[in-house]
Amino acid sequence: KNFRHEVSKKDKEKAIRNLITQAPPGEFIDSFNDLSLLVQDEKLMRQYGEWAGNKYCKKYFVPLNIDGHQVLLSHHNELGDQRFFDSHTRLSFKFDVLQNQLKDIQSHGVLRNEAECLRMVVFYALKIYVSKHFPSGNCSVLRKTIRNKEFLIACIEDHHYKATDYWNGLWKSKWIFSITPFLTQVIGSIYVKAHFFKQVNFHLDISKDVQDYLDVVNQAQLALGFAKLVEEQENKFQTAVIEEFQDLQVSLKRIIRRDLPVTRTYINWQRIVNDIKLVMYPRLGYVNYSKNVLCHWIT
Repeated sequence: KNFRHEVSKKDKEKAIRNLITQAPPGEFIDSFNDLSLLVQDEKLMRQYGEWAGNKYCKKYFVPLNIDGHQVLLSHHNELGDQRFFDSHTRLSFKFDVLQNQLKDIQSHGVLRNEAECLRMVVFYALKIYVSKHFPSGNCSVLRKTIRNKEFLIACIEDHHYKATDYWNGLWKSKWIFSITPFLTQVIGSIYVKAHFFKQVNFHLDISKDVQDYLDVVNQAQLALGFAKLVEEQENKFQTAVIEEFQDLQVSLKRIIRRDLPVTRTYINWQRIVNDIKLVMYPRLGYVNYSKNVLCHWIT
C-alpha cells in the first residue's frame, strides 16, 4: 500500500515561515521556488512569500532602480503596508519581490528645510566614498524624527549574487546620528554575509557594532567628517576580520576538516578554495577574502 502523510495547513504555514525567512542574500527567489515545489499550495506560498519577501528586502537593504537612481529598501524608509518612499525622486511605492516589480507608485512630499539640506549634503559625501571603495555599492541617507529630535540614518550596501560562481556575498552597514550642535554621537553596525555552495554548504556571518563622535561645525564639515569616520571604521573592521581568520587558522582546521557524520569523508577545501575567486573585493580591500587569503587560513 502507498501510505502518504498529509501535512496540515498549520504545519505548512509554520514550515514556510521558518524556512523562507532563512534565505541567504541573493537567494530568496530560489528558496521560494524550491519550497513551492515541496508545499504544493500556490495560494499559501504567495501569501507568505509576499510577507517574507518584504522582511528579506528590509533586512538586506535590497537596491531598486527608480529613474536611474538606486533606492535601498529598509525599515527606515518604510511607510507601512509594505510601502516605501524615496526622498530623491519624491515617490512612494510598493515592491513585489516575487515578480521583481514596482507597484502603486505615487508622489511623496518631502519638506525642504535645513535638515533636508543636510541630508542631501551627507548623502553626496557618502556616495563619493562608496563609489571609490565598492565595485557596485549603493547608499542612502534618510531623515527620521524621534521624540522631536532629528536624526540622519545612512545605509550602505554592496553585493555579489551570481549562482554560476557558486557563492553569494553581501556587505552592508548602517549609521545613525542626531542633528545637534557642536558634538554628536555616531552609532553604526557593519555586517558581512557570504554563502558558498559548491560541494559544500558553507555560511559566513560577521558583524560588529561601533560608536564614535563627530564635531559639528557646519554642513560641509559634518558631511565630510562623517564619510571619513565611516571609511576609518569599515577599514578597521575589514582588517580585524582578516587578522581574526589568521589567528583562528588552527582551530578552523580542526572544525571544518572533521569527519562528516553521514558520508564519513573529508571536505576537499583546497579544491573549493581554488574555485573561489573573490568575496566582496572593493578597491581598497573591503572583505578582502581573496584566494590567497583563504588558502592561508584553510589549508
